[in-house]
Amino acid sequence: MKDLAEISELMDGMGRRARAAAAELAYAPAEAKRHALEAAADALWAARSEVMAANEKDLAFGREKALSPAMMDRLALDEGRIKAMAEGLRAVAAQPDPVGEVMAEWDRPSGLHIRRVRTPLGVIGVIYESRPNVTADAGALCLKAGNAVILRGGSESLHSSAAIHAALQEGLGAAGLPRDAIQMVPVRDRAAVNAMLGMTGHIDVIVPRGGKSLVGLVQREARVPVFAHLEGIVHIYVDAAADPVKALKVVMNAKTRRTGICGAAECLLIHAEVADTIGQGVIRRLIEAGVRVHADESLAHIEGTVPATAEDWGREYLDMDIAAKVVPDIDAAIDHIRTFGSQHTDAILTEDDAAAARFFERLDSAILMRNASTQFADGGEFGMGAEIGIATGKLHARGPVGAEQLTSFKYLVEGDGTVRP
Repeated sequence: MKDLAEISELMDGMGRRARAAAAELAYAPAEAKRHALEAAADALWAARSEVMAANEKDLAFGREKALSPAMMDRLALDEGRIKAMAEGLRAVAAQPDPVGEVMAEWDRPSGLHIRRVRTPLGVIGVIYESRPNVTADAGALCLKAGNAVILRGGSESLHSSAAIHAALQEGLGAAGLPRDAIQMVPVRDRAAVNAMLGMTGHIDVIVPRGGKSLVGLVQREARVPVFAHLEGIVHIYVDAAADPVKALKVVMNAKTRRTGICGAAECLLIHAEVADTIGQGVIRRLIEAGVRVHADESLAHIEGTVPATAEDWGREYLDMDIAAKVVPDIDAAIDHIRTFGSQHTDAILTEDDAAAARFFERLDSAILMRNASTQFADGGEFGMGAEIGIATGKLHARGPVGAEQLTSFKYLVEGDGTVRP
């Protein structure tokens, strides 16, 4: 543990170095950034044994803290997940460089030619919990967009994140880019988070990625702008016109594929007309798979369910639990989602185009889906290579935040001795 003065000095130094690196990255060639990410991918894969050894230390720490099985799953790394991280780095490297992209251009009667072009945000602070892969995703995306980044991972993933960070720094060095472009807070002290939230002279935007308490803390106390990645209170509505085979397949995948990610389904809404057919079949299958179904009174007769309470609506379980409720029609489903959702991801299962259109039109979640698993709520699955989070706010960035969303823009105006009358 360090005292507050030491933490303050540490974070101020990181901020100053990040600001200097950001100034250099703003005009770094696209080829250099691509080379850095490809070299980082190679370094990460080459160091996979060291990364897994570091992860074992974090898993031991997690067991000591009695983390839930879902949280332990978020924390765990194996060769498959490390390979996926390396592939994510290469995917981001292969994307078009967003910096300098002309978003729009036009001529004015005055003789001016105006271009609006993408430009880096500057320095980004990313505060996250548990999942060490965020280290690779956030570092890659910030670099691709020409930003320096200060990463503050969860205390339980300290060793894993440090090993991944080392690979990113190796990539920067190979490309001749400043190593301070991707920095990682090297201490577990919570005071480092508080310091980041007040670094108005060094950090341009904070991206929190974690549970409700972390995001709430950042939103309440940050003095710099925030891209909020709020809870994934994800709903699936089984419409009267749902296909039973699709419904079973999608709900099972959305709930059980990985319960600890923000795209996992947390509430199942079932149209009354199919509650005793499709609904009952889906719920029985969930129970057989080991899911605890917190059912309302209309579904309580199904053997193996547990009674839902008021606290189950609007709850992010991140575990083998799901709330289930019968609704009289699509409008009741929409009203429930508006009341209890987090505007993250919500889905409708239906073969009725009009019902799907109504669902899409009347809900304003960052991601809305039809007949597809909500576990696709992921930047990689959207073709972004990776994501820094799912932004649930409405300003600047929304939905999966990739490299393009980590840029701002500026206007380039050209004349020919043009003056204003």
